[in-house]
Amino acid sequence: MIKAIIIDDEEEGRSTLKNILNHFCKNVEVTAEAESVKTGLVAVQDHPCDVLFLDIQLQDGTGFDILEKTDRCDFKTIFVTAYDHYAIKAFKFSAFDYLLKPIDPEQLISAIEKFESGTKQEKPFDEVRMLLENKQKIKNIALPSFDGIRFIKISRIIRCQSESNYTRFYLDSGENILVTNTLKEYDEMLSAMNFCRVHQSHLINLDHVERYLKGDGGAVVLSDGSEVEVSRRKKDEFLKKMVNSPG
Repeated sequence: MIKAIIIDDEEEGRSTLKNILNHFCKNVEVTAEAESVKTGLVAVQDHPCDVLFLDIQLQDGTGFDILEKTDRCDFKTIFVTAYDHYAIKAFKFSAFDYLLKPIDPEQLISAIEKFESGTKQEKPFDEVRMLLENKQKIKNIALPSFDGIRFIKISRIIRCQSESNYTRFYLDSGENILVTNTLKEYDEMLSAMNFCRVHQSHLINLDHVERYLKGDGGAVVLSDGSEVEVSRRKKDEFLKKMVNSPG
């Protein structure tokens, strides 16, 4: 029997995946579920696990935080995410596999069959190590604009602002680029790279924060002189990320 742990911050997502596993993959037993980095670490440390179904964006951090903090590396990681974007494609070669929401039962079956056929040949410890190293190596992002695709160094991005179903990127050169994807997509893509969603309409690069202005939620002043409001709901998350920011 394959032992599995599901970590997803949405109860519906965990329930759906478990139901599909119960129906189509009867050789998989879910030994634990978790909804956050904190509870996920406990689940991984305390329960048997051959396969970890891991959502990337969690309420208190990212799935990568769990992989970086756990002492265990004897399991395979299958990402479960709602967005088929550039970051996931970049991670794919070093992650065991990934599934897109809504989950296609055939893809899930295929992932489990892949696990069964490859478990004796592959080394989970090396796989997780490569995954974490690859996360750190991603330097550029492809931005699909109306006149083509721009390839931009992530370090050059100061902030991203939602404009309906589009996102405007503000760069350190003073240039801005209107991109044909939503801010929600870039939130999941960049949050593991020292970005923080401080407001419904704003995602900022913590490396470009120069000042924090106190207030109800407060505001941040960025390296280009722009001032961005921090919502009350996001204030604690922002301040925590600033304290722990590698920059």
